[in-house]
Amino acid sequence: MIDLRPVGYVVGMLVCALGLAMLGPMAIDLAYGNGHWRVFLECAILTALTGGLVALACANAVRERLTIQQTFLLTTGVWLMLPVFGALPFALGATEARFVDAFFEAMSGLTTTGSTVFEDLESLPEGLLFWRGLLQWFGGIGIIVVAMVFLPELRVGGMQIFRSEGFDTMGKVLPRAAEISSQISVIYFALTFGCALSYLIAGMNAFDAATHAMTTVATGGFANYDRSFAAFGPAVEYVAVIFMCLAALPFVRYVQLVAGTARPLLRDPQVGAFFAILAGIVAIVTIYLWIQAGLPNEIAFRKALFNVTSILTGTGYASADYNLWGAFPVVLIFFTGLIGGCAGSTSCSIKVFRYQLLFSAIKSQIRRIHSPHGVFTPRYAGRTVSDEVLNSVMAFFVLFTVSLGLLSVMLGATGLDFITSVSGAAAALANIGPGLGAEIGPAGNFGGLNETAKWLLIAGMLIGRLELMAVYVILTIGFWRTG
Repeated sequence: MIDLRPVGYVVGMLVCALGLAMLGPMAIDLAYGNGHWRVFLECAILTALTGGLVALACANAVRERLTIQQTFLLTTGVWLMLPVFGALPFALGATEARFVDAFFEAMSGLTTTGSTVFEDLESLPEGLLFWRGLLQWFGGIGIIVVAMVFLPELRVGGMQIFRSEGFDTMGKVLPRAAEISSQISVIYFALTFGCALSYLIAGMNAFDAATHAMTTVATGGFANYDRSFAAFGPAVEYVAVIFMCLAALPFVRYVQLVAGTARPLLRDPQVGAFFAILAGIVAIVTIYLWIQAGLPNEIAFRKALFNVTSILTGTGYASADYNLWGAFPVVLIFFTGLIGGCAGSTSCSIKVFRYQLLFSAIKSQIRRIHSPHGVFTPRYAGRTVSDEVLNSVMAFFVLFTVSLGLLSVMLGATGLDFITSVSGAAAALANIGPGLGAEIGPAGNFGGLNETAKWLLIAGMLIGRLELMAVYVILTIGFWRTG
């Protein structure tokens, strides 16, 4: 039987930390004179006390090494339990949201999806807006640690290819996670501070700059206004593009850059491919908006650059309702969201490196067909790719496609139309944020969906954020038998 106490200890400690973090938005509400601060105080006490008691009860089982089963459970358990407590300020606070809506918002925040069920955001207390940003900020740094420590260890979705980058934990998951977290935290703080300062210079007020900096660096997409970034000027959009791109690059490269070597960043095949994809799609959409929509050159370029970057990185901001641009850019933007940024970043979706490995495998297979007696092996970054990695990547693509289809069908069965079902499933599984159509598109929100659809999307956000297999594997009978 699997010993759940080491998992409970870590989850309890993180829940306790989340409770203490609620004192931040409480202080914001106090500073703005909002009576809503009492809600955060109550939620902080309840959350910290519950987490602390769970951690205390499980402390006698703490150890350096986690079994593979415990590691899977820890990875999923953290992203399942933190939204439960993160939802409390929404359920008990000014929004008075039903639990499904509060849980949806918290899950969307911590998975950095950016889909929201709330409207009239401008009327919410500042503390609650700050809490939404803080949830995404925590989720952003959390997923970097998961991508660098846990997923390579669990051999999920081809992530084991990055074990050679210094991520090899050799079974010592918790100590390695703490070591990597400390290195990444400095970079993450620096990017957030730089983003907030840049927003401030570009014309945002201090509160908006701080809140949007957190959701930008986390590539989360929660905004303080229903109009998202359409509420701000051109300079703010350009600043957002810069930091969305920076957040979509591998954070380990920043650690190496700080250590004095820029070569790994400049020679990383993911980085070059990411910017090439971004430039190509932006150019296509810009030309389309310039010719077909008749927009002035700078406006066409800026709107294309901002919205394509937002979707490609999985951030989910919008500075325009691109549903109105026409069928071609809408379809292009939809598939852009299924690409994603680099592994080891805060970005979401399938990730660039998996497409590179897929195309490398296809190229090798074509060459084998053309020259049956030749020896052709897929390569990545100058290294031969093992069959284990390729099989894991192929399995990920198949599982992602099947999951997308099944989730779309289930959403359709709840009464949603085709566009809403398919785009909603993609937005959840790829953690993009907005879907397509009038209801859940960039000008809408998810609040009007039925309750069953919301629960399905919550499951999709969790599964997609943890790269599918990390969640699916614990649902198998064999997983529990091997404990």
